[in-house]
Amino acid sequence: MDLLNTLVDKGLRREPPTRDEALAVLATSDDDLLDVVAAAGKVRRHWFGRRVKLNYLVNLKSGLCPEDCSYCSQRLGSKADILKYTWLKPEEAAAAAGAGVAGGAKRVCLVASGRGPTDRDVDRVSKTIAAIKEQNEDVEVCACLGLLSDGQAERLREAGADAYNHNLNTSEATYGDITTTHTYADRVETVRQAQAAGLSACSGLIAGMGESDEDLVDVVFALRELDPDSVPVNFLIPFEGTPLAKEWNLTPQRCLRILAMARFVCPDVEVRLAGGREVHLRSLQPLALHLANSIFLGDYLTSEGQAGKADLEMIADAGFEVEGADERTLPEHRADLAAGGHGPCGDANGEGVCGGSPGSVPPAERARTDLVAVRRRGTGTELPPNA
Repeated sequence: MDLLNTLVDKGLRREPPTRDEALAVLATSDDDLLDVVAAAGKVRRHWFGRRVKLNYLVNLKSGLCPEDCSYCSQRLGSKADILKYTWLKPEEAAAAAGAGVAGGAKRVCLVASGRGPTDRDVDRVSKTIAAIKEQNEDVEVCACLGLLSDGQAERLREAGADAYNHNLNTSEATYGDITTTHTYADRVETVRQAQAAGLSACSGLIAGMGESDEDLVDVVFALRELDPDSVPVNFLIPFEGTPLAKEWNLTPQRCLRILAMARFVCPDVEVRLAGGREVHLRSLQPLALHLANSIFLGDYLTSEGQAGKADLEMIADAGFEVEGADERTLPEHRADLAAGGHGPCGDANGEGVCGGSPGSVPPAERARTDLVAVRRRGTGTELPPNA
């Protein structure tokens, strides 16, 4: 297929596809799916080999968020029966992080619900980072605390944070349909604040919220322009008790096409297979490793994931290997940019251009509501974590 040959050539040169080419990837048929995966897999292996980076989530406080993000089980007005608890003590968070590191995680992601941290919250998280680094000196720590105020990114960096996550989630045009308590521009500004403070930026999307192919391409191209080091691709977990509980719009095949499109648009960036993979990719999860070079290990914030042992077996069975703590995740040219300031992602000179069918919808009787399992173990409980 000429399209795929063109996209592979561009990906190996770190050249962006056109919007039409990105849309064409999403419009490919299921008959062409393995060809699409193979083509994007060439780009993934060129920049990241067969390494898979493992990341581990620690939910520092759960529920009771004042924001109204429609996809979130912790949102204002959520009736989802999730765990609710206030801030973990630093030693509790460090113990949870240690379980993830013992399971092979290279990065620990510290997440707290809320609009954004107070200065006191930043102090709490700083103490937690110190406790984690004391026990696991080489582990990467990423904070995800919401919208940042002036100076907070710098304080987190000084405390030892390596990265900051704040997702764009969906296109600017449709953002107001998903959230009304803050804006798309607020999210972009927080990512830029993190980058300016010297933190590695992590920003991605959520697919499956009823968006169009054009929306998906819009948000991925916006991410390319914003140039985070990591792009998590989440697939909506339709929690009962949230406004999007009935949005079962994804098939395993569509998920793979979305991941392939993200890889072609941001060829040399850490593309992370994130929340919802078990629910929507199901038995096709191993194919996604040919597209993404990073996954979350074990459970998510408020839902249970695949067993950590099963994650490791899946990686090995698919012919991949867990990335070691002493291995560099990003290609050398991106690591150099991270040290000296970023240009648009994928551009060989740090200065380049930034810039179908919607897929089959499974009928209601095929929606796998049985796969949405609310987390009842790990942080905030007395049961051991899944790592």
